Amino acid sequence: MSMGPMNVMRGGARAPERSKDLRGTTRRLLGRLRPERTKLALALVLGVTSVAFMVSGPEILGNATNVLFNGIVGKELPVGTTKAQALIYLRDHGHSQIASMVAGMNITPGIGVNINELGRVLGLAALVYLLGAAFSYLQGFTMAGLTQRVMSGMRRDVEAKLSRLPLRYFDSHPHGDILSRVTNDIDNLTTTIQQGLSQLITSLLTIVGVMGMMFWISPLLAAVSAVIIPVALVVTLFIARRSQVQFAAQWRQTGSLNGLVEETHTGHELVQVFGRSEATVDEFVSQNKRLYEASFRAQFLSGIIQPSMQFIANINYVAIAVLGGYRVASGLLSLGAVTAFIQYSRQFTMPITQIASQMNMLQSGIASAERVFEFLDAGEEDPDRASEAGLSHPSSAASVRLENVSFRYDADQPLIENFTLEVAPGETVAIVGPTGAGKTTIVNLLVRFYEIDGGRILLNGVDYRDLTRDEVRRAFGMVLQDTWMFAGSIRDNIGYGKPGATNEEIVAAAKAAYVDGFVRTLPDGYDTVLDEDASNLSSGQKQLLTIARAFLANQSILILDEATSNVDTRTEVLIQEAMGRLREGRTSFVIAHRLSTIRNADTIIVMDHGRIIEQGSHEELMVQRGLYYSLYNSQFTEATA
Repeated sequence: MSMGPMNVMRGGARAPERSKDLRGTTRRLLGRLRPERTKLALALVLGVTSVAFMVSGPEILGNATNVLFNGIVGKELPVGTTKAQALIYLRDHGHSQIASMVAGMNITPGIGVNINELGRVLGLAALVYLLGAAFSYLQGFTMAGLTQRVMSGMRRDVEAKLSRLPLRYFDSHPHGDILSRVTNDIDNLTTTIQQGLSQLITSLLTIVGVMGMMFWISPLLAAVSAVIIPVALVVTLFIARRSQVQFAAQWRQTGSLNGLVEETHTGHELVQVFGRSEATVDEFVSQNKRLYEASFRAQFLSGIIQPSMQFIANINYVAIAVLGGYRVASGLLSLGAVTAFIQYSRQFTMPITQIASQMNMLQSGIASAERVFEFLDAGEEDPDRASEAGLSHPSSAASVRLENVSFRYDADQPLIENFTLEVAPGETVAIVGPTGAGKTTIVNLLVRFYEIDGGRILLNGVDYRDLTRDEVRRAFGMVLQDTWMFAGSIRDNIGYGKPGATNEEIVAAAKAAYVDGFVRTLPDGYDTVLDEDASNLSSGQKQLLTIARAFLANQSILILDEATSNVDTRTEVLIQEAMGRLREGRTSFVIAHRLSTIRNADTIIVMDHGRIIEQGSHEELMVQRGLYYSLYNSQFTEATA
């Protein structure tokens, strides 16, 4: 269980940071939408059409109110009189205020509500709202497709990025945080674009449309309502700037917590064995508390935007109701116009409130986008040169030469300096040495997981730099100490070494690796399904499966890194025999701590501190009585003690 990278994350709660580049992240996010600009324009047109129908609704309903109110008032006036006569009558009897109101109304004294006219107006209102809803549905459908295409492209970019990142990146970043960026953050960004962007477009269009209708009905009342715009913007920005900091901290803490959970799950057995369960739980509680605090602050700050906006909207509503009522009483506005205006004031403040309420989603999405873009911007492996040389006879044994190779993981900590080694085709080279001597590092350099800092590596006489990484890696078959199985059948796991392998080839490889015997004892044989951890197999059985996979791959160069460390003594003897057959006609590199397993190697290289200090056959090195002699005798002494 790799604990190193996570210790950096667990050093205590980090102070929340602002978004490193809010404008740049937003600009890049909009750039992702550029290929969909046609669909985006269509969504905009649909939104405009929907809003146009929706904002015309209150005006039509205001006309319906006028029809009702005119009929009710007209019914109370004397039958057979004209409107002018009715106004004179009201003024003569001291009802000048009512007369002023009636003067602004379209009434016929003695005539009640015109039901036919009322039905026509209400039918028109229903049609308008139905069309508005239909166009709104089409806009949502268009935005959903647009969003999923954009995010599908981002997921493809992330997947491609994973294959281009050097091993150094995965060694220095917690796996849980990487998973959080490519899953949780992208999902959150998808929700933000699909819901937040659509809501933003609709809300902005509604504000423009409603404001236009409000000025058309009453410039004075519209001017009063317009005052809330700068107030709303100031309140929203004041709160949003503070919540953005907390959203960035929330997603950072989410990645950290995911990293802890992933590590704990992977090393569950070790956590139990070393009695670290309580400490792990305490660490989880600590990180979960930090996530809770960041999430609480982010959600609380963004959550108070909507009630703040509602408070401002209510003040605006009171002002419009009082001023509008006075103008109706003065005959300057009809009751229907005022009721329509009140509806517009609600529609006007509603999109502002919606934009404010979406700020938490938008800010959270921007924070997630920044984390995804940081991942996409991570340094990649140097691009391959155009391969012109190619490998000669890549399926046969290959020669390998390392000339004055130098490499270091950290710039200030030398590891391998001026390392030179020549391996002839078909030769078996064993690499031994104390822990930290650089044995596994040599393997990583051979398969080009890391790039060398100096010198050169030649494969069949061709410089690695003149070959693509894929060409280099296709020449190698590997069996590592850490077994890797994927969720699938045993047949699929063995067949991973050779895509398209026949069943006969898979069984032959299994027999060569002594896998066939125990597989046939399983209820489903080769169709037995393994989970991701292959927990239904022993460590030794999993190791045998990886060896069978290498048999099937049948590459020209074989790397065995402690390949028999997880098997018992009897199985080890069988594996050594199988390895002997596998190495026939193949160039092999064997890393082993049990020196008895590499006595028959053509050349044994003894490394210490990144350099070759001894080289020769087993017999030659024993005669020299150097480090190899000491290591070999110490193991023999331990075995007989």
